Amino acid sequence: MEALKHFIEVIMTPSAPVFIIGGLIVLLVPILMHLWVTKSTSYTVLPSILLTGPSGAGKTSLHTLLERRTDPSDTHTSQTWSAIELAVSEDASSSWRDDLDAKGAVANKFLLVDTPGHGKLRHYAHGRLTAEGTQSARLKAVVFVKRMGSTKTSKAPYAIPVLIAANKTDLFTALPAKLVRNNLEKELGRIRRTRSKGLLDSGVGQDEIVAGGDEGDDWLGEYGSSEFKLDQMREFDTEVDVISGNILGDGPGVDAWWKWMGSRISVWQGDRKHS
Repeated sequence: MEALKHFIEVIMTPSAPVFIIGGLIVLLVPILMHLWVTKSTSYTVLPSILLTGPSGAGKTSLHTLLERRTDPSDTHTSQTWSAIELAVSEDASSSWRDDLDAKGAVANKFLLVDTPGHGKLRHYAHGRLTAEGTQSARLKAVVFVKRMGSTKTSKAPYAIPVLIAANKTDLFTALPAKLVRNNLEKELGRIRRTRSKGLLDSGVGQDEIVAGGDEGDDWLGEYGSSEFKLDQMREFDTEVDVISGNILGDGPGVDAWWKWMGSRISVWQGDRKHS
């Protein structure tokens, strides 16, 4: 009892050792707690969907529309990438307008990543489409946004589903999604034939072109086919869909695009549960 009384008197009496020990406790305890919490808590990286496409196609407008769930904001050419956290119901039946948190519904969260479309800034998107970038960002799908009057397209590497979001269908000059798909296939087929002819003129044999080297990386679509079809990409486990929609004006809106994104996240969640 006397020892306890003496100990209390010592720690209650102002002195240099007491101040030093007290200061160390105040400084070290929060640091040690932080280290313990960070090591014991596993950091979860959300799955992501990449928005890409040419400049002015409407990527940032779609990005802000899904974030605000009302009207898209006035946008300008993006200089860097940005990401927002979205949620879709487990069965992917919810609308992009639904506030799942307010409803208390069980939802799958994911990141929607907007990337610049300018040619000098496309490295933001290309970096996420590499094998390392796909794994680190947990990339699950790509949404390629383009204007209906444009014929520019992009090839998505690896086994990732691709949506070509044919935007601005409210315009009078807008083309149907089926016609956009046909135009893309014709343009890709023309590029493939031009490249093949260039290789033949340089002395490379037809068999080498069709084989595409050791791994067949130099031939797009079905090996040796005369015409290119987007359905041929299924041979490489890559599904390409062309769906019409519009962010501004009257028309089908972005519901079909949202349903496509939600279904891809739900499929991935189901595969993860069964793996």
